Amino acid sequence: MSATSRVDCSSGAGVLYLAFDLGWSGWKLAFSTCPVENPRIRSMAARKLDDLEAEIAKAKKRFGLPADAPVRCCYEAGRDGFWLHRYLSARGIDNCVVDASSIEVPRRYRRAKNDRLDASKLLGMLLRYWGGEKKVWSVVQVPTVAVEDRRQLHRELLTLKGERTEHVNRIKGLLAACGLASEVDGEFPQRLAELRTWDSQEVPLELQRRLLREFARWQGVDRHIAELERERVARIQKSRGEALDQVRRLLRLRGIGANSAWLFVMEFFSWRQIRNRRQLGALAGLTPTPYDSGDGSREQGISKAGNRRLRAMAIEIAWCWLRYQPGSRLSEWYRERFGSGKSRLRRIGIVALARKLLVALWRYLERQELPAGAVEAPKKLFCRALPVLVQ
Repeated sequence: MSATSRVDCSSGAGVLYLAFDLGWSGWKLAFSTCPVENPRIRSMAARKLDDLEAEIAKAKKRFGLPADAPVRCCYEAGRDGFWLHRYLSARGIDNCVVDASSIEVPRRYRRAKNDRLDASKLLGMLLRYWGGEKKVWSVVQVPTVAVEDRRQLHRELLTLKGERTEHVNRIKGLLAACGLASEVDGEFPQRLAELRTWDSQEVPLELQRRLLREFARWQGVDRHIAELERERVARIQKSRGEALDQVRRLLRLRGIGANSAWLFVMEFFSWRQIRNRRQLGALAGLTPTPYDSGDGSREQGISKAGNRRLRAMAIEIAWCWLRYQPGSRLSEWYRERFGSGKSRLRRIGIVALARKLLVALWRYLERQELPAGAVEAPKKLFCRALPVLVQ
């Protein structure tokens, strides 16, 4: 088959298609111009952009394309983030970042898998996508550098709080092995010296040293958490911009605190272009997944395909909403549907409430529609939650 016939074999004639399989030490590249073409597979060192430019130029020459032929490419969202997408876009290359969980895979119990097969699979789906099959996968909405940078503070806070919990659990676990228990706070070293085992002996010396080292790590993490929380409050007080205005607006609602308001805005509301409530629920992974085939019909639970940080916070805030907004229409709906049920039914209902509450908060920010029956926090309560805001 000649180069000319290869180029003309699809409606996308004159276009080079490229799929990346990104690894830490090496990348696998798969090139083609149409579905019936055998892909050109090449390997290169990771993050060597000059080599990438050279491989693209060689592929164009191999397929008989002009040097200025357009390039369309894709790669899976993952550890490499979005820097490669920004690089490709800056050079006029049409790239899409694909949600890895949306890529179809064979249902065989055992299946072959390697970088070459993955790159070829992505290339085939890329050709289908540009051939008009838009639902072949889910394309990730890429944030700007500024938006991505704003998400660092609360994500670091979540990581540090997880580490602090690990240190506390480790200290308590080590003490429990001796039949002892103690709270972990600033007075832990003094309390440790006073602890006695079942036979009135002190905690063994090496164990004491290990516990004190673990406590020192707990102190360091706790100090960093306090510093970040102070910085966040200062930004809410002094910084300007649409994102911070949305945070302050959410904080006016009873039941919404600094942690939830900041996360909701920075992860979702300040930059995502949300079209409707169904898309919002899907982005949070709070949509149902029915399984209805033949005579069998059952619900498999929520998809959990969206943002896990926002989903966890949304469910936590749904419980707070019931407590601090008991007169709202959403709280009344929950009590009517699930309030008299058993604990399992109430937990199922809280997921539905979290999804409805997310939609209500989105409309509150986008259209200034106060959730039905909800009340804003009195000024004193608002200032007590954020004391730095008091002028």
